[in-house]
Amino acid sequence: MYSGKLTVVGAGPGDVDLITLKGVKALQTADVVLYDALVSTELLEYAPNAEKIFVGKRKGCYSYQQEQINDLIVERATHGLQVVRLKGGDPFVFGRGAEEMEHASRYGIEVAVVPGISSSVSVPASQNIPVTKRGAAESFWVITGTTKEHKLSKDVALAAKSNATVIILMGMSKLGEIMELFKEEGKREIPVAIIQNGTTENEKIGIGTVASIEHKAKEQQLSNPAIIVIGEVVNHRQTVLDIQNEYQHQGKKLLENI
Repeated sequence: MYSGKLTVVGAGPGDVDLITLKGVKALQTADVVLYDALVSTELLEYAPNAEKIFVGKRKGCYSYQQEQINDLIVERATHGLQVVRLKGGDPFVFGRGAEEMEHASRYGIEVAVVPGISSSVSVPASQNIPVTKRGAAESFWVITGTTKEHKLSKDVALAAKSNATVIILMGMSKLGEIMELFKEEGKREIPVAIIQNGTTENEKIGIGTVASIEHKAKEQQLSNPAIIVIGEVVNHRQTVLDIQNEYQHQGKKLLENI
């Protein structure tokens, strides 16, 4: 066993305040940080003495192929360095963190993981959309929109048959195909939200139905990185807004009568 170590750390959904304390502590002791495109560079300030290497993908361009990332991890860790692999969201939710840990383990490198706040639940929450709610949804699916073969996951068709909330990551390029599956199940009027750049200052949201969301997405120029939320829970956002507006209206009337 080498004295070096790989720690795979979840950075959270985008807001720098949503990384865990354990994640921050891992960065503070890191000798090397390999970070992805969806990670805020502000988080690198927690690792002032570490070598920082960007290994993410932007607009279809890879700075490093996965095999090269694996090689970097092994090369640095076998030289006795503390390597932090910093990934957006949670590294075990479509993050390839498990694969990197397996690879490092084959070389006798100690490995650990620091879970992160997954964008699949936190991004909807940032817009007051719960993934479950009594009377609306008893469960939820989290599905990748695009498989490693670049095809739509077959699980989307299964999810469309259920009454659960359906959360799709990396699905914007297949938005039309996804909505067609829900239309086939007679769910044209089911609410849909698309949240782009969730929990960041550039966050955008589009609200519609299965029948209208494609038009809304084009109208508002919504694109990746984005999360698609399909289900009655989407209506909770507007319910809260309506209650707040009514409360403010009533409060204003009371003040006018004083």
